[in-house]
Amino acid sequence: MYIHYQPIGYFHTPHKNVEGMPIQPSGARGCQGVIRVLPEFVEGLRDIAGFSHLIVLYHLHEIQGQDLTVLPFLDKRPHGIFATRSPKRPNPIGLSVMELHGVAGESLFLDNVDVLDGTPVIDIKPYVPDFDVWPADRVGWFEGKSGNAATHRSDDRFAARDKAGAELEQVES
Repeated sequence: MYIHYQPIGYFHTPHKNVEGMPIQPSGARGCQGVIRVLPEFVEGLRDIAGFSHLIVLYHLHEIQGQDLTVLPFLDKRPHGIFATRSPKRPNPIGLSVMELHGVAGESLFLDNVDVLDGTPVIDIKPYVPDFDVWPADRVGWFEGKSGNAATHRSDDRFAARDKAGAELEQVES
């Protein structure tokens, strides 16, 4: 089976490099960005201004390859990829809940933006608390660590690098 997605728009954010950017929207409070929706999809924005928050799905375009076990930002032990929010996934799809501040034509003005500039947007969905908030009685290895996402910043461990460049870095270190 072949699955094909196309961008519906692109992020414009202050995050020009992976290194140093927030790892979750909770660490991006006050960080503003814009999604510019492509002209052929603008009609789909009808009535979106009535929502305070959006769920945005995007393609992690700077990620190459995958790892089924990763060392996540918030822990010192490796975990299975599906037990983390790491970007180096079999399908590099990101998900963030962001606050919507306004809509003008093809532009969505957002807050709490934790996404790299130029990232392709795959889909936008309204955030509806009655649908999207569930009480959780366990959060796995995130217990006692998830609050640290508000201040933790990304490093380059998941950034796209060609293998020769990474090997050269190791030799020079």
